[in-house]
Amino acid sequence: MPSIQREYKDRLFNFLFGSEENKAWTLDLYNAVNNAHYTDPESLVINTIKEVLYLGMHNDVSFLIANDMNLYEQQSTYNPNMPLRMLQYSGNLYEKYLNENKMNKYGRELLLLPVPRLVVFYNGEEEIAEESILELKDSFPKGSEADIEVRVRMLNVNYDKNAKLLNACKPLKEYAWLMQKIRENKKRMTIEDAVNRAIADMPENFTIKSFLDAHKREVYGMLLTEYNEAETMQMFERDGYRKGRKEGRKEGRKEGRKEGRKKGRKEGIVFGKFKMLNSLVQKGLISEEDAASSAEMSVPEFQNMMKKIDSSN
Repeated sequence: MPSIQREYKDRLFNFLFGSEENKAWTLDLYNAVNNAHYTDPESLVINTIKEVLYLGMHNDVSFLIANDMNLYEQQSTYNPNMPLRMLQYSGNLYEKYLNENKMNKYGRELLLLPVPRLVVFYNGEEEIAEESILELKDSFPKGSEADIEVRVRMLNVNYDKNAKLLNACKPLKEYAWLMQKIRENKKRMTIEDAVNRAIADMPENFTIKSFLDAHKREVYGMLLTEYNEAETMQMFERDGYRKGRKEGRKEGRKEGRKEGRKKGRKEGIVFGKFKMLNSLVQKGLISEEDAASSAEMSVPEFQNMMKKIDSSN
């Protein structure tokens, strides 16, 4: 089996369910999610846009089948903003669909489009329902009537959840088993050892085992990147952004609108630092430890650090 070369960092979920060589698994997943019974993997067309990145990782799988345009994403951290992100992804995919099919959106003829099916597969440690719906309207001021609505179906695919769904798609169940094993191992060993042990302990009769063994180095890198990304996000949220936002709101109410605006500007600075530091970590320009310490720098100190990084590159 040839090595798969990619110019972006992928997630294991996408590696398993978003590649041409595994279209049969993607079809199994679609059937399980929609209670469908398609049998021909060639009826499925993968149309993922590789240029859409999040934290340096390509993080969605999209494909066409029948009259559906499916956007699937795996998340190990609960994110209530998925309707907004899916709206943006959908716009890119529809533009691509129109171009490929030479369809004129400015014409007088009504265009018939595939129906969007937006699904998030959640396997984080935070307890959430086995199935829930995230809606874009929750991002708008209460009582407002928006002209756009987006609904995202979130499915909890942790190994002890959604047994019916996992049993209906063997590759998904095996993926859930692997992620659970890594989490259990991580409690008593390093993440590197936890990943290695989980892959080594995978039963020989697992459908995905031969694929993982054939791409072991890539899979190992993906899993480490995913866990490091999750820990980096938690670190920044703990040490900066969430605390600043919460205190800004509290102080704004207590000291009045003027002080609230001042806190708001401070939050914006913290969030801007967070984005820049995270980008530097992803590019390998600084370590996660340096990023954590830099988050507490004053603005002049932070600006000086950025100038030094720019000049050295």
